[in-house]
Amino acid sequence: MDPSKLGPINPLGAVGRAATGTPRSKWAEATAANPQHSAWYVQRFRDMAAAGADLVGEARLVDALAARGSTILDAGCGPGRHAGYLHERGHTVVGVDLDPILIDAAQQDFPGPRYLVGDLADVTLPADVPQPFDVILCAGNVMGFLHPDTRRPVLASFASWLAPEGRAVVGFGAGRGYAFDDFFADAAASGLAVQDAFGTWDLRPYSPGSGFLVALLARA
Repeated sequence: MDPSKLGPINPLGAVGRAATGTPRSKWAEATAANPQHSAWYVQRFRDMAAAGADLVGEARLVDALAARGSTILDAGCGPGRHAGYLHERGHTVVGVDLDPILIDAAQQDFPGPRYLVGDLADVTLPADVPQPFDVILCAGNVMGFLHPDTRRPVLASFASWLAPEGRAVVGFGAGRGYAFDDFFADAAASGLAVQDAFGTWDLRPYSPGSGFLVALLARA
């Protein structure tokens, strides 16, 4: 990954986070501590894809929920595998991630969606981004990477970005410092109602002892 190809760093990205006044996410802390972390992450998923791994189960679920030609936000899109899959199926897709190296990889590997460098905690979507969104996807344990002080603002943004009948699909694992009960409380306080909850992306049942949560949310 050649940083010289990235162009100017968006002030909402992983560089210079302290200047924005927004607490750093765990991802931003990791990349600050190890400048090679993002390039390693990109290569990891490229290697998994080359080996034939199934990497788009989350996107398949969203595609099943969405009408043809829906407007979809991939919140914390990483290197773009879900955004690319949904774009190929005819949806209008916007991907947002705070890491410019991941966005660069997404543009290279999965062109077509609109990609933006921005921190979900304080990003303002440009006026020319198509919205509101019919579906918001937040996968890849993004919620577990958020600083605790930014969880409710991020969820409130999801509520504000959704179409009246839109839905957000949020998935993350246990043991990442964000208890599922706390997530449910934060969602309710942020203008979101939990329509259903599952224990896997292929919709196995959820229980309080589940090791994973996939929550289907709508505007309250």
